[in-house]
Amino acid sequence: MAYDDKVVITCALTGVLANRDQCPGIPYTPVEIAEEAKRAHDAGASVVHIHARKDDGSPTYDPEVFARIKEETRARCPIILNFSTGSISDDTSEQEQTIRESRPEIAALNMGSMNYAKYSKRRKDFVFDMVFPNPYSKIKKLLVAMNEAGVKPELECFDTGHTHGTWPLIEMGLLRKPLQFSFILNVLGGIPPGVESLQLQTKIMPEGSQWEVIGISHCQWRMLGAALVLGGNIRCGLEDHLYLPNGEMAKSNGDLVEVATRMTRDVGREPATVEEARAILGLDQFQPAPA
Repeated sequence: MAYDDKVVITCALTGVLANRDQCPGIPYTPVEIAEEAKRAHDAGASVVHIHARKDDGSPTYDPEVFARIKEETRARCPIILNFSTGSISDDTSEQEQTIRESRPEIAALNMGSMNYAKYSKRRKDFVFDMVFPNPYSKIKKLLVAMNEAGVKPELECFDTGHTHGTWPLIEMGLLRKPLQFSFILNVLGGIPPGVESLQLQTKIMPEGSQWEVIGISHCQWRMLGAALVLGGNIRCGLEDHLYLPNGEMAKSNGDLVEVATRMTRDVGREPATVEEARAILGLDQFQPAPA
């Protein structure tokens, strides 16, 4: 079956950085995250990308919290789950445990190290300035867990070197085609937000791969529009941007997905259902590695 006109819409519900002082709609608890997942699903999303939080909003990698998020979400809707594995620590034991025990359909995998910063033009200084370390040794540990659990990696690439750098992992048999890429634009230290950036990334990725765009902050809607025209999938959500195109703050993730769904139809494409997204992303073909 051909899915050329179908678009997989992912919603990133909460992230790790933003808090309710910045946006009251950001969910913290497993129940709140699950309710946001349902709002996203009802508005047209077929995948949700999830970071876990403690009840006070601080980030956590506790496998039990991820398990509760899965349970609460599954009680509300059939949306595809994509769990984050991102961390500045080299210790990935909690993420590996979550992958093996909760077995989300997809797990996000950061594909390289980078400077990760935010700059304030008004203050003429950095809001934060850090290195996000993702050496191959860390990537390999997470891939082994994903392959053993039958969880498909979503390859998060902030720059062209991250995309190009997948080839040794393919050669080693740790990455299995068809691949699923996310191209993140507008993070300081990564690739800039532009159509040319997207075109270059899609030329570097292996032929036959699926890809989506993640536009961070105010470039989001323009970059989602570019992805829709170029034939890609898209991601929105309160992790990536807090505002609607008219400048109003979103009250929920559902508000953002409604815009993404409308944009998809405005360019003559159609949001994929959960079942269609499974087929497009090849999830039903992704099974645990042989023992």
